[in-house]
Amino acid sequence: LVLMLVVIGVKVALAAAGAGFEVPLWALALVACAPILLGSPRRLSLAAGVDWHTLVFFAALFVLVRSVWDTGVVQSWLPPDGDWSSDVPRLLWGSALLSQLVSNVPLVALALPVMDTAGAPAGALLALAAGSTIAGNLTLVGAASNVIVAQSAERRGVHLGFWRFLAVGAPLTCLQLLVYGLML
Repeated sequence: LVLMLVVIGVKVALAAAGAGFEVPLWALALVACAPILLGSPRRLSLAAGVDWHTLVFFAALFVLVRSVWDTGVVQSWLPPDGDWSSDVPRLLWGSALLSQLVSNVPLVALALPVMDTAGAPAGALLALAAGSTIAGNLTLVGAASNVIVAQSAERRGVHLGFWRFLAVGAPLTCLQLLVYGLML
């Protein structure tokens, strides 16, 4: 933990100083786990306890997202004028709803490069962040983390059904979107 905090501090200091060098996120993770991987006598049992299925799921998800990006399909769906990139209500509600189709993290991975190219303002980026984040409150498939929790619950004999989740999530998410819409 101390090593990770030091590397995060270095990353923040470099960014604040405007240095051309940046510490990549994978380096943060590697530094944080190095003492365990290299020095712990329990490293094999710890590695065996990792949820490898979930890690492979996320890796495959990002390979798929990159493949979709490389096809140019996403870019072709968007109007060329770029007006949508500053439309806060459309981005807020749209990101919450589109996250139900592709999950929130892949949606953001697909949307950010397009928004950067369109020169989206900070408010639009906040709308994307807010809408995609609370998308997980709407349905079980709105966020990959929900799927992971539901799978874990199933292994423990607890069923989190789609419709039961939606019955609670829909009114909650609509209220949250209204509040975010007013604040943004």
